Amino acid sequence: MTATTAHVPWNTSGGGDSPQVTDPDPLGPQRSRAQALRERLCPPMPGSPLAGWLATLSVAILAGLLRFWNITQPRGVYFDEVYYTKDAWGLLTAGYEINSTTCSGPAYVVHPPFGKWLMAASEGLFGYTNCAGVPHGDPELGWRFSSALFGTLAVFVLARAARRMFRSTLLGCFAGLLLAMDGLEFVQSRIGILDIFLMTGVVVALACLLLDRDDGRARLADRLTAVAPPRPGPALPAATAERLDRLRELYGPRLGFRRWRLACGVTLGLSMGVKWSALYTIIGFAALAIAWDIGARRTGGARRPVLGALRRDLPAWAATFVVVPIATFLATWTGWFVTDGGYDRHFYGNGFGAAVHGWWKYQMAVLQFHEGLDQGHDFASHPMSWLVMARPVAYFYSSPAYGTPGCHDPAGCSREVLALGNPAVWWVGTAGLVGMLAWWVARRDWRATLVLVGFGSAFLPWLLFPKRTMFFFYALPCLPFLILGITALAGLVLGPRGASDARRLTGALTVGVYTIVVVLLFAYFYPILAAQVIPYSSWRARMWFPGWI
Repeated sequence: MTATTAHVPWNTSGGGDSPQVTDPDPLGPQRSRAQALRERLCPPMPGSPLAGWLATLSVAILAGLLRFWNITQPRGVYFDEVYYTKDAWGLLTAGYEINSTTCSGPAYVVHPPFGKWLMAASEGLFGYTNCAGVPHGDPELGWRFSSALFGTLAVFVLARAARRMFRSTLLGCFAGLLLAMDGLEFVQSRIGILDIFLMTGVVVALACLLLDRDDGRARLADRLTAVAPPRPGPALPAATAERLDRLRELYGPRLGFRRWRLACGVTLGLSMGVKWSALYTIIGFAALAIAWDIGARRTGGARRPVLGALRRDLPAWAATFVVVPIATFLATWTGWFVTDGGYDRHFYGNGFGAAVHGWWKYQMAVLQFHEGLDQGHDFASHPMSWLVMARPVAYFYSSPAYGTPGCHDPAGCSREVLALGNPAVWWVGTAGLVGMLAWWVARRDWRATLVLVGFGSAFLPWLLFPKRTMFFFYALPCLPFLILGITALAGLVLGPRGASDARRLTGALTVGVYTIVVVLLFAYFYPILAAQVIPYSSWRARMWFPGWI
């Protein structure tokens, strides 16, 4: 029995017993077209949503256990904690950074306050050391808890973002695991400095951008295939109706309010409130968003997709990637504006206009500082060396003697916190950029574009300042995009779902062996990432290159 006649009612109005053929769903063709267009613009997510949440959450829990375990070691402040912990205490107690030398008056600081506000929040919960050096509660937990929390959050969000990007729970968990097992992200999650907040902000903004891409394309498909309801009131003149239909055909429909794009703009503004370098990511993500809008309208059949994106999407796009980040960035300075003690707060007098003038003067002084920062440092490195980890930063080092707690080697021991990435992630990820470029040239795949633009936005601007003092951990915001590039290559190695069993098995073995190598390397380097006491010979064996010492 055919699908058409299976549910056809019999004619009972008169004689005869032949069936009366009717269309069971007059809108069937319309719905089929809508479904086909929606799946083309926004393919469905894979598998069970609950299984996806549980799988990615499991990876995040593993990352959290690693980051919070013994987080208070080493005790005291090390590396730039000496600055940021005091700045956070000032924000907690006064609303602005306090001069730690005099314990009064404003401090001149060169980074926006939002990351330090996050540290201040955890100091208020768990403990801090005041300006006089008196500890309250558990100080190390206080200024490191927020870093560990945001480092764990980054793993979870990247896993969810990769799952959406590649339509695979397996690849999402793979990406999250690579981030969880990277040494640089691990170290930055256990120290009270700002870079982990910047990287997490970039990852959250990326996730919002991907959600907006799916949401916008799904809405575009629905509006392109929807049957317009009758307009209330008098009918439009024929010429007006024809003009509206023509504009719709040329440019496509309007998409209305885009909540995930707004969330992306807010998150990018907060990221810039941690460090100014997020500005370049704002530019990169804004370019991706408008390019995706053009591509969606072209796929949807708009005859002039570029003009369509400019006419329909540009105003909201500009608000999202210009107005919203600026307003959010300014909001992170609320403590400076509502108090009287901040640096340059009353340089031009009282009143709102004077405060804005003083704030702008402060920003120009900070810009001048960053442009002129060229003093030497033992662990300074050029950006081109970051990708091969030529000069990681030793945040902490001590040489426990034989017989001291933990040291059982007569030759002595070492204890270090080295900001060193996982070689299997950084080196493979760097090589993978070539693969992403080739993939983009061959297929124009949007995922390759995202990896290249995201990485370029986080990395290339540093090349413009070759004389500036820079460090390897500045590359942390590049890491998520290196991992997404590796994940894309892993997907290609695994092959499509319809590939032969031999191809799938070979791909699974290759990706599985690589994953095991990543985990083993993280375990191998763990002692010099987590300040464990190990024999000097064991420490020396982990110094693969002279630049690591």
